[in-house]
Amino acid sequence: MTCFLNVAKRIPCTSVEGPGLRYALWVQGCDIDCPGCCNQELLPFVRRQVISSSEIIAEIERARAIHAIEGVTFLGGEPAYQAKALAEIAQSCQLQGLSVMLFTGFRLDQLRRRALPGVDKLLSHSDVVVDGPFVAGKLDRQRNWVGSENQRFHYLSQRYDPSIETSERDRPAVEVRVALDGQLEFNGFPLIN
Repeated sequence: MTCFLNVAKRIPCTSVEGPGLRYALWVQGCDIDCPGCCNQELLPFVRRQVISSSEIIAEIERARAIHAIEGVTFLGGEPAYQAKALAEIAQSCQLQGLSVMLFTGFRLDQLRRRALPGVDKLLSHSDVVVDGPFVAGKLDRQRNWVGSENQRFHYLSQRYDPSIETSERDRPAVEVRVALDGQLEFNGFPLIN
């Protein structure tokens, strides 16, 4: 069954949104309201790009063939609010041998209690979940990909272990892209001194 997503942004190949080269997908909409959120433009529940899960799956297959990505990363906004479609994508990714990393502003136990449609299936097809709201007063300068010290890594499969959190290969960084129209696009998280 094909579901649809409200997508804010996607990048077919990035090296700063999880371990190795990854396809990254940001969904639109979040009401957790973390002060200092680095993705303020992704918070409003407004229509951005409505795309079918099957179209995203096809993009990921192309990214795998062209860029030899090792996985996908779901970010936001809040991915849990679009878990049903993301679960379809995550299941397809794992069948292709790709890893799945999920960032959520909810705690893992909150996600399970809230029982949002598709969350259980999304979690069952995720290798790593990084949970918890961003807390500006607790910046994390040690671990990769997280913004604040309260955020936790959960390893839901044997694909990765805690060594990825501090791996020198994946130190915090920012990627800059120049779009065809000359606009600069940024993603990633800089190491803050």
